Amino acid sequence: MFPDAVEVQALVRSKGLFSFYEDGHQECCRVRKVRPLRRALKGLRAWITGQRKDQSPGTRSEIPVVQVDPVFEGLEGGVGSLVKWNPVANVKGNDIWNFLRTMDVPINSLHSQGYISIGCEPCTRPVLPGQHEREGRWWWEDAKAKECGLHKGNIKQEDAAVNGNGNGAGNASEAVADIFNSQNLVTLNRTGMENLARLDHRQEPWLVVLYAPWCQFCQAMEGSYVELADKLAGNGVKVGKFRADGDQKEYAKQKLQLGSFPTILFFPKHSSKPIKYPSERRDVDSLMAFVDALR
Repeated sequence: MFPDAVEVQALVRSKGLFSFYEDGHQECCRVRKVRPLRRALKGLRAWITGQRKDQSPGTRSEIPVVQVDPVFEGLEGGVGSLVKWNPVANVKGNDIWNFLRTMDVPINSLHSQGYISIGCEPCTRPVLPGQHEREGRWWWEDAKAKECGLHKGNIKQEDAAVNGNGNGAGNASEAVADIFNSQNLVTLNRTGMENLARLDHRQEPWLVVLYAPWCQFCQAMEGSYVELADKLAGNGVKVGKFRADGDQKEYAKQKLQLGSFPTILFFPKHSSKPIKYPSERRDVDSLMAFVDALR
């Protein structure tokens, strides 16, 4: 499981090797860790993690032993298609270490050098006696956001007040990195969205996702939507995105059928009225079938 070389090169060329010290680790982790895992999990129905409640009190204190993965999609696609099992969620760190020693399990030699929680080299340092293990990770950032994205569903969306349908009761944080980034995706602002919506005749049909970058369901479908945009490039359908939270939310609710995030709309070639994608299955095949049925 490796990151996409083109994405890594683009990130390094635009921001350098260590941009995460300046603007946070999320973008780097998304390219190098989250997207590769998302691609791998699409072929599965469940996965197992080593998360513990005492491992990161700021983000993992309430994790269950078994849950529906709130971030990634599995083999069937859509919300609820992947089970996430955290078998040691209720086990204390000391008990884990006692078991390893008793059973003489080989361990990473870095643990004996103070690296209790081990991540990528530039973002990991040893901790001192008495410090929590997670203090050695992303030490320059807020302790409440110390997740690389693999377990982003653990982070409470306090600013967005997200509920189970991807609705936000408030405005999302402006610090959240944008999603659905691809050269084959058109980013629409309010004017562009209004112009597209009022056209009765278009040169090509459009598929547009109304999204909020903090929404975990939008994040979960990012890989599928980007892959769809790549497949449709040059095939007679434009693929776009419109950020519909914050100041744009009321407009999107009144004019674009926004009920929850994400909302996906197909704008036919010869009609001003968009057709709303009716399913919660947001894998590439399901989205492509929707497009093929309408174009």
